Amino acid sequence: MQKWLPSEHDLTHRFQSDVQVIDEQVLRSVCSNAFQKWADVTKFTFQEAPAGSPANIIIGFYRGTHNDNNPVDGRGNTLAHAFPPRDRRFHYDADESCPSTNEVDLESVAIHEIGHLLGLGHSQDQNAIIKT
Repeated sequence: MQKWLPSEHDLTHRFQSDVQVIDEQVLRSVCSNAFQKWADVTKFTFQEAPAGSPANIIIGFYRGTHNDNNPVDGRGNTLAHAFPPRDRRFHYDADESCPSTNEVDLESVAIHEIGHLLGLGHSQDQNAIIKT
């Protein structure tokens, strides 16, 4: 699996969505908590980049086909997807229930997807955050 370069441990992220599903401050808080969990156990640090600035990781909500050859599938299946390091993309499925319904734990989803962005694949261990 692709990895970050040894010098790439201070990573930036920004938010860029096709659609607004939840309040942007809620999304920021959810992702900040998830990034912190990874920062606590890895060499990586994470900081939000200003809007419109380049960033190592781009996070957003999308529907259907959205220019990554990996369309989100709508309600009830895949909650999000992210790509290997240096690809930069982390996409939530905009058709999944919002956090106010308690159907989708966006922070747990973020922790899982950030793991992929850091270079981790799925684990067969059902207790792992990156389980299949």
